[in-house]
Amino acid sequence: MHKFFTTVVIAAATLVGTSQYAFAETKVGLLLPRSGTYAVLGKEIEAGFNLAVEQADRTGEFKIFNEDTEIKPQVGLAKARKLVLENEVDVIVGIVSSGVLGAIRDFMHNAKVPLIVANAGNNEATGKSCSPYITRVSFSSNQLNRPIGKWMFDKGIRKVYTLAPDYVAGHQMIDGFTDAFTRAGGEVVGREFTPFGKTKDFGPYLAKAKAAKPDAIFVFYAGGEAISFVKQYGSFGLSKELPLYSSGFLTSPLYVKAEGDAAIGIVASLHYVPTLDTPENKEFVEAFIAKEGRSPSEYAVQGYDAAKLLMGAADAGANDRASLAEQLPKVKYVSPRGPVEIDLATNNIIQNVYVYDTVTNGGELTQKILDTLEAVQDAPNGCTM
Repeated sequence: MHKFFTTVVIAAATLVGTSQYAFAETKVGLLLPRSGTYAVLGKEIEAGFNLAVEQADRTGEFKIFNEDTEIKPQVGLAKARKLVLENEVDVIVGIVSSGVLGAIRDFMHNAKVPLIVANAGNNEATGKSCSPYITRVSFSSNQLNRPIGKWMFDKGIRKVYTLAPDYVAGHQMIDGFTDAFTRAGGEVVGREFTPFGKTKDFGPYLAKAKAAKPDAIFVFYAGGEAISFVKQYGSFGLSKELPLYSSGFLTSPLYVKAEGDAAIGIVASLHYVPTLDTPENKEFVEAFIAKEGRSPSEYAVQGYDAAKLLMGAADAGANDRASLAEQLPKVKYVSPRGPVEIDLATNNIIQNVYVYDTVTNGGELTQKILDTLEAVQDAPNGCTM
């Protein structure tokens, strides 16, 4: 009898141990802006992430720790340290600002903790400062802006004036566009970088752009600055004499309604628009609208795909920092944005880029796709894994 009881206890202990291992939660740090200019972007990424996990019925697999970067590089670094050293997370997901990504890069690399970048386009993160612990499921600044540079030249535009906020992403977005546009034969007749998060009046900059007599303006703005810029561009009545082209964040579905009719006719390039006619996107859009009451943006799909990447790595057997870092770049699937995979040479995503126009349909602002540039991929740009 004693022998039987001992055997049962050992068996029960074994089962408990097995159960705990099989259902052990992966600790995930969501490092996103929850205050400041880009707070709405962080909220959208989180909504997409949560939707993917809920759709897969896998909420019990992940223990989430939330931290606010405040869009400040040093704050982001401090919060990354907290997540890794105090909360002992297995992976960090998020990062909206390129400046924050640059600030935490060395810490994440040296700590050997995987980071899934769900927005920041900092070129160096998958270029000369690449790391086997950093996988980007959003975009690089060059990746989104090179295609439209050549596309605009091919459409007959020869002279452009550029505008963007004066911080890392602003410079990189404009540099990516400028390089492609000038290589094709175009000329940038002037450019300005406006104080980031502080510019309220874009009038003087628009007046200066008009005076340079370009064929068009090309800009990068996002969040609240995008809304202000588009509204002021509209109030100046420049659309007929000075067409506006942009990195697609300018007329993101997230805030295009706030921009109103001034957004109509702005042509932009982006890796996702909710009007994509695919089964995967239709399912995603319907689910997002059902949960959030509005159409998803590119930020939502980036959060969604970050979760898909994480779950794909887990399905391949990844259950700790080292195995997650190894498996994350190997995941490939068809996203709402189209076919996606990670370039093993850089850990940056390979994806379609869509050139689209903002139009009205039934009184509502929406996106009309003008062109699809397939499987856009960055060169290694100094990356050595």
